[in-house]
Amino acid sequence: MAWALKLPLADEVIESGLVQDFDASLSGIGQELGAGAYSMSDVLALPIFKQEESSLPPDNENKILPFQYVLCAATSPAVKLHDETLTYLNQGQSYEIRMLDNRKLGELPEINGKLVKSIFRVVFHDRRLQYTEHQQLEGWRWNRPGDRILDIDIPMSVGIIDPRANPTQLNTVEFLWDPAKRTSVFIQVHCISTEFTMRKHGGEKGVPFRVQIDTFKENENGEYTEHLHSASCQIKVFKPKGADRKQKTDREKMEKRTPHEKEKYQPSYETTILTECSPWPEITYVNNSPSPGFNSSHSSFSLGEGMVRPRLTIYVCQESLQLREQQQQQQQQQQKHEDGDSNGSFFVYHAIYLEELTAVELTEKIAQLFSISPRQISQIYKQGPTGIHVLISDEMIQNFQEEACFILDTMKAETNDSYHIILK
Repeated sequence: MAWALKLPLADEVIESGLVQDFDASLSGIGQELGAGAYSMSDVLALPIFKQEESSLPPDNENKILPFQYVLCAATSPAVKLHDETLTYLNQGQSYEIRMLDNRKLGELPEINGKLVKSIFRVVFHDRRLQYTEHQQLEGWRWNRPGDRILDIDIPMSVGIIDPRANPTQLNTVEFLWDPAKRTSVFIQVHCISTEFTMRKHGGEKGVPFRVQIDTFKENENGEYTEHLHSASCQIKVFKPKGADRKQKTDREKMEKRTPHEKEKYQPSYETTILTECSPWPEITYVNNSPSPGFNSSHSSFSLGEGMVRPRLTIYVCQESLQLREQQQQQQQQQQKHEDGDSNGSFFVYHAIYLEELTAVELTEKIAQLFSISPRQISQIYKQGPTGIHVLISDEMIQNFQEEACFILDTMKAETNDSYHIILK
């Protein structure tokens, strides 16, 4: 297995990696962005804005980068020449990433004898998922309680100091390291690519992720905030042993191609060289009234000066037996003193913003409104003709009218602490 290679890194591996780096990676990133194919999370942080060619120095291809990160896993042979490399990983398996000091003599002398800080992230590669990264990761959290998306295999790692994993950031880990010493970190990715696909027509095609590393040095206050270097690569994660089978399938497909067709594809490299990118952007989430039950889901969030707009807005009002009785009492009192129309009712509606237009997303948003876990909502129904209850589906939500209004009624489900929601 490629991830079991031992240090030091052989010269020929570095050479092949550098060729791969210069020939394929940067042009691939730019090409995919232009075509829209480079479309987590964030992270729950949108990598579409960090991979822009304009954000990189114009002489990027000619300069020596201060650090090099090498993921010890083979690249796929089924990648065209000028596309970005793709690497397959097995869920939960430990993969080595070598942190190499690539500085020229006299470069960045201020970090000599000092520690630097690196932050690892697993994020979405596709633009569609980047826009809803936070909701996607929160949905994963509810489906996999107690699990993390990214972990460090500390016993296998070498040279890392003070490794940390924030409980609220499932896809991020960080640690300190000394560039002058051998440093090798083993990571484990626990989510799989098919967990974030739209389940239509029976088939599932896994979405690609990105592994990004951002490295910082200390400022005058001893805080690691001064950016030094960032790099990333594209990965897909499969169930255990699935990556090996996929790699074998790709290899067999390439062997059946003609020599002329093979010339259009990259060779499979034993290791994956992460390619330089812009640092991870800071994200400010907008949430006016967080609830304790589901306080991390947001209707929209800002990125720089832009705002991601929802695809559908609906309005809902919670109707309870207590509210109806109270309104009936008020109407009866008004009838004693007034001769006019007293049938008007005052309802307060809440806006729900939908981006994915799925039943899962609607469940999460209603759970947030009620300050409960999405798992406490058993089913959502829409009241149809003659009072029948129609199970809400993705297709039904996609046919909701913009700014449609619904009264929400709740009905106790068969299981404890679980409810059915009825849209009237």
